[in-house]
This record gives sequence, C-alpha cells and structure tokens, in this order.
Amino acid sequence: MSSEHGQNKPPAPTPPGGEQLALIRDTVRKAKVPRAKPRTWRGAALAERLPVARVLVDKGPVHLDKLWDYAVPAELDADARPGVRVRVRFGAGAGNVREGRREGGGLLDGYIVERVAETDYKGPLAAIAQVLSPEPVLSPALLALCRAVADRYAGSLADVLQLAIPPRSARAETASPTPALPPPPRPEPGSWTRYPAGPGFLDALARGGTPRAVWTALPGPHWPTELATVIAATLASGRGALAVLPDGRSAARVDAALTALLGPGRHTLLTADAGPHERYRRWLAVRRGSVRAVVGTRAAMFAPVQDLGLVAIWDDGDSSHSDDNAPRPHARDVLLLRAVQERTGFLAGDLSRTVETAQLLENGWALPLEAGREQVRAAAPLVRTVSDGDLARDPAARAARLPSLGWRALREGLLRGPVLVQVPRRGYVPRLACERCREPARCPHCVGPLEAADADTLRCGWCGRGAHPWHCPSCGGNRLRATVIGARRTAEELGRAFPGMPVRTSGRDHVLDAVPDQPALIVATPGAEPVAEHGYAAALLLDGWALLGRPDLRAGEEALRRWLDAAALVRPQGEGGAVVIVAEPTLSPVQALVRWDPAGFAARELAERAQLGFPPVSRMASVSGPASAVAELLESLELPPDAEVLGPVPVPPAEQGRPRRAGETPAKRGRPEPEEPWERALLRVRPGSGAALAAALKSAQAARLVRREGPPVRVRVDPPDIG
Repeated sequence: MSSEHGQNKPPAPTPPGGEQLALIRDTVRKAKVPRAKPRTWRGAALAERLPVARVLVDKGPVHLDKLWDYAVPAELDADARPGVRVRVRFGAGAGNVREGRREGGGLLDGYIVERVAETDYKGPLAAIAQVLSPEPVLSPALLALCRAVADRYAGSLADVLQLAIPPRSARAETASPTPALPPPPRPEPGSWTRYPAGPGFLDALARGGTPRAVWTALPGPHWPTELATVIAATLASGRGALAVLPDGRSAARVDAALTALLGPGRHTLLTADAGPHERYRRWLAVRRGSVRAVVGTRAAMFAPVQDLGLVAIWDDGDSSHSDDNAPRPHARDVLLLRAVQERTGFLAGDLSRTVETAQLLENGWALPLEAGREQVRAAAPLVRTVSDGDLARDPAARAARLPSLGWRALREGLLRGPVLVQVPRRGYVPRLACERCREPARCPHCVGPLEAADADTLRCGWCGRGAHPWHCPSCGGNRLRATVIGARRTAEELGRAFPGMPVRTSGRDHVLDAVPDQPALIVATPGAEPVAEHGYAAALLLDGWALLGRPDLRAGEEALRRWLDAAALVRPQGEGGAVVIVAEPTLSPVQALVRWDPAGFAARELAERAQLGFPPVSRMASVSGPASAVAELLESLELPPDAEVLGPVPVPPAEQGRPRRAGETPAKRGRPEPEEPWERALLRVRPGSGAALAAALKSAQAARLVRREGPPVRVRVDPPDIG
C-alpha cells in the first residue's frame, strides 16, 4: 500500500550490511527542499474567456527570446490584460519549458503580450502567479519597435524592453492622470527664416504632414529655440513630438526654450538626473496621454508618445547616443525605425553632419535643411589655421605651446571677454600616424589601422597582416608619431603664460555648464565646453592632429564635429569672434572647418567610404572573446553569400574581460579559469544583407547557449570602434 497522504507504515527491512547506505539515503531525502507546485490547467479555476496568456519573460539570453504560454486564473482575469507586468514561474516545474532544459523554477517578471483561447503546448500549463500592476505599460506599437530593434542588433527582445520601459514605482501609479492641454497655436518661424526651407518645414508639421529633413544648424545660441519651435509646430497639429539629445546639458537648454515658448505642462523632460520615481512618473504621464511632447536623453528614444507626429535627434554623431547595454542600439537608428513604423516626421539636427545622415540625403529619404553661404558667413567666427610645423619653429610657442597667431588671439580676446581653449580629451592617443602630415597609418590590404606590435613591427588591427616597410601614401613620409598633452598640463602652462588671469577647467571630473561674460581662460576637453553668456571672444583649438589620428573610421568626422561644437560658441566674425586651430591646413576636416562646410565634408566622406566598402554603405559586426570561442562561433555561422570575414586579430588586454554566463555569479565561478588570449573578428556585408547577418549571428549565439559549450563571446552589430 502506498505511503502517500501521511499514512503510517513500518519501514522496509534493511538488507544486511546496508545500514550505512540507508542512513545516507535517509539524510539526503530529509535535506531535499520540496518544490511548490504551480497551478495548472488541471488544478486551478481558469478564466472563462481567453484563458491562455502569451507572456514575454524578462530573461535576456537570445535562446529564450520567444513568447511562453501560461494559464490565466479566474481571480486574475480582470487585471491580466495585454501590456501589464506579471510574475510567472519559469523553468523547472513550470510546465511549459519546451526545450526540455531546466533553467531554474524561480519567479520572473514578464509582460502579457496577448490573450488567446488555446495553446499548442501539449502538457499542463503553469498559471500566472501574480499581476504586478494593472497598468498596461507595453503597447503594441512599443512591442513592435522593440522587436525591430532586437532583430536589427542581433539581441533579445527582453534586453530591449529593459531599455525601453523604466523600473516600476508603485507610488507613481496611484496618481490620477491629468487631461492633456489643448493644442497650442502655431508658432512664428522666428530665426527659422534664416533657412530657405525652414518656414515650409514648420508649416508642413503644423498642417499634420510628415516631412523628413537633415538640419545643418547655423552657429550661435539659437538652435535650442529653433528645435523647440519645431516641437511646438508639431503640437499645434494635435500630435505628439519626441526630441532626443546627447546629454543632460543640451536637453536642459531645449527644455528651457520649450517652456519659454509654450509655458509649463505641455512637455516633459526625461533624463536620468530625475531619479527612478520621478522618471517613471513622467514616463507614465506620457503613456497616459497627459503630456504630448518629450525632450530627453538616450533612453527617451522609446518614450510612448501618443499619436506621434515627429521624432527628432540632435547631434547624432555623439557617442552618448549609442547605448552601453545589450544590444547597444543607437538612438538615430531607433528613431528612424519609429519614423517608418509610426509614419511620423523626422529631423536630424546638428552643427555638423554625419555620413549616416548624408546617406539619408543621397538616397532621397530626407531633404536638406540648411542656410545659404551668406547666412553662414554672417553667423560663423573667423577661422585661421597654424600647422604643427609652424608651431615647432615659432619662438613664441615655447612658453605654452601657443603659436604667435594663437597668442595674439588669446590676448586680444581676453580684452573683450572669456576665451576658450580646447584640448583633446585625456586618453585620445592615436595608435600611429604620419609624423609629417598626421595622416593615420593604415593597412595597404584592408585599410585597417596599423598598430605597433613591438619596436620594429607594424601590424594591422583588422586583418593582422604586417606592413613592412611603411610609407605614408599622402606625403611619402616613413616616420610615425603617437603622443598628446592633456588638459591639466595645458591649464598650468596657460596660467604661467598669462599671470593673474583666471584659468578654469571643464572636463570629465568636473563639467561647467556656463561661464559669465568676464575675461577668463576656459580650458575644456571636447564635449565639455561650457556656454558663455554672450559667446566667447576667441577660441584656440590645440593638438588637432591628435583627434585626426584616432584609429577610427570616424576620426575626421569626429574631429570636425568637435571643432564645430567649440567654434559655434564663439561670437560671429562681425563681432570680433576668432578661432585658431593648430592642425595641418591641407587636411580636408581642417578645410571644412575654415569654410564652415560640414555638408560638403560629409558628402565626400560618404563617397570615399562607398569606394572602400565601409559603413554606412556596408554593414559590419564584431565578434570578440577567447580565441577558441570566436573560432567556434565563426565556424557555425551561416553567413550571407556576400559576407567577408576580417581577422581574427588579438584584442588588447585592456579591452578584454570574460562575459558572465547566464545565471552565473562571481561566487559560482570558483577557481579562476586559465586565461586564454582574446581575439576579435569583423564581419562585413553589402547593403541589403544587414538583416541576414544579424539573424545569422543571433541564431549562432542561441545555439551555443542551448548547448552550453565553451565560454561566451561578445557580438555587436554596427560597432562604433572598428578602426
């Protein structure tokens, strides 16, 4: 007779000599922790209508990137709506793990995607354990966007949702939604009249149209107000608007301009500085329709604005727009996906222009929004150049690395107001560049960046081939250089060169937002330049070759963008504003700065990349990790026919770091594993094959995770640092 249901029964006789074995078995049986049995189809009263919920479990690995069926208990029927957060039992004992693998039977958060009447799973279903909140935070439009982002970047939908939906704050959900304000009146064009197509762009938005434009803004302090005017024109049509900016400082400027233009209550600011509770409260106001306009930083690209009419991004070349968390999407690409899926207007604004937005103009997807040459000359400062060779021969430069021209510009500028000195960020150390013309040293085979393997050996950072001997293709030189002086030392030298003059620094450790209109020397790293109250009287851009010599395809584009951002803070030439840059005058980025022609530079850069097969004309992905794991993944990939594999090549120790396996904690690692050299391979495909490349990478990663073979590898689509 069975011993179930607590019946008392004498123990079975122990075989001779088996007392010790019986004791061990009894100890193990008592030590087992009984598992809680989930409610299933057979044991719970279920919802009468649509009793099956398809749940997206908040678990990141790509091999679990699918929907899972759960039973809906009758008591949760009213709250278990599509889009709400739930808790479900996942893994062992859950009753719906179809691969037959046990991932642990704990409770996990998730989202209900839909309710259906039947399931195709043949076994018993686990029931939803809890509805965390009846607030539907995952709309069909947001789900479709996140799925598109996950597919583009070879990531999991759960990872994208963690970026798109902020953590819950129960206190924020208890507040009653406030009704949205009526549409504001159509704004006046204001300074948009400086652009020939500006008033027409505003009129199209105000009438409910969906224009798409790439805006090259004029230098000066007007761009925050101009961006706010674009948002106001969209609100005037009764639709919503979204603007994404690279940092909190620029977002605050647009926030202040929009408040001054429309008053409070019509928009919200979404940045990390607001804190978790306040950020979720503002996010809920947007989702509920109480606020129709959003200004924010990177995470705001997923903001659930209702009836969206415009998506805008400012300074899309800034690295802050690329998320650091998997799958590392770029805000520009996310907004482009939104513009297509939700049929909205699109605006990419910048003082410069990236090759990606230049490509949008070339293929006709967007139209240019720029001023004429007369307006550019009236708004821009005077830009003059000094080469590094002139700096070495100039006796006046010995005091503080200042050429005579720069010395005069600083001295005269300090008589009228603050002066800006831009110094390359600490850590901007190029691998190798020509000592004579500062042209980056590149591989003759694949045009990748050359590195110094040792004192006498040059090696390509992409394909690993040697380059012996090396000669600069631009000037014929055969000597290389890789040094730079930081901002702190520059500030000390300027203090000695201009005794008694205040010297302030702005950089990574302490960033100044603004400086008063008083004579002072402001030494700043790129991207940390504070705004002067009435503009800087002059600016000096030092060590231009250091920015140009970075081992990156974007070196010229990034250098020009940094220079334009700094020079745009200087007063116009008509008011005495002057900029001196220390760089080789013949280089195309320097010439683009002198002419203030970022559009022409981006067009030429795009044409050169098209000839060489570089992004954005092609699509690339990187695979990095232990050498054996990289080789295994590359062997298992089913790549498109036109795919090209570059490398693998060794990865510097500073860029290594073993990824943690799914479910692994530092305590579980135990004894340190023997270190294996890291390698990285680049995969390149032609236009049109990017989706196939991402799908192949995701499939191969999922297969490796299911087999649990070998250490993890890092996969990144569209890496920004391909060299």
